[in-house]
Amino acid sequence: MPDEAVPAEAVPHAEGVSNDEFRAALSRLAAGVVLVTAYDPDDGPNGADAGMTATSFMSLSLDPPLVVVSLRTGSRMDDLLDEQPMWAASMLSENQVRIAGRFSMKGRISDRLLFEDMDYRRGEVSGAPLIDGALTVLECRTEQRIVTGDHTLVVGRVLTASVPGGTGDAGPGPLTYFRGKYRQLGKS
Repeated sequence: MPDEAVPAEAVPHAEGVSNDEFRAALSRLAAGVVLVTAYDPDDGPNGADAGMTATSFMSLSLDPPLVVVSLRTGSRMDDLLDEQPMWAASMLSENQVRIAGRFSMKGRISDRLLFEDMDYRRGEVSGAPLIDGALTVLECRTEQRIVTGDHTLVVGRVLTASVPGGTGDAGPGPLTYFRGKYRQLGKS
C-alpha cells in the first residue's frame, strides 16, 4: 500500500492543536447564548450589577438541579462569583442579539452603563438582574468551582427557574452562536 500524504491541518501539534485550530473546530458547535448576572454588594456605596455573555453553559444534573458555566479565570465575573455565591442566568431569545453583543464586547464600558437602558427585574433569591424577554431565567447558588486550563467551571444549584412566556412553542426561538456569529435557529 503506497504512503498517502496526510494534509498538514490534520496533523496535531506535539502538545495538541493550536489555538486557531481549536477555535475553528469548536466554532462548528452551535451553542445557546446566556447572560450570566450577579449583584456585587461591595461595588460602590449602593452595590452594582455585573453581567457577561456565555456560550459555555449547560445543565449538569436533574437531582439536584445543577448547571455549569465556564468563565475565563481572572475575569470580572470569575472574581465576583468567587466572592458572591448567588447569581442568575437568562437564556436569551433570538430578539436579544443586542444584549448578547453589548455584554461580550472587548474593552466595553462599565457594567453599570450596560444595564442602564435594559428591562429586567431583580431576582428575589439572588438579587441578580433577570432579563425581560429571555426564554427562561434561573437563579443559582455556586456549589463548586473547578479551575482548569484558562477557565473556571462554576457549578450552580438552581434555586428558582421561570419560563416567563410559558411552556408553549409560541414566541421567539433561542439565540445561538455558531461559526463566530449570533444566529437564529434554522437561519444561516
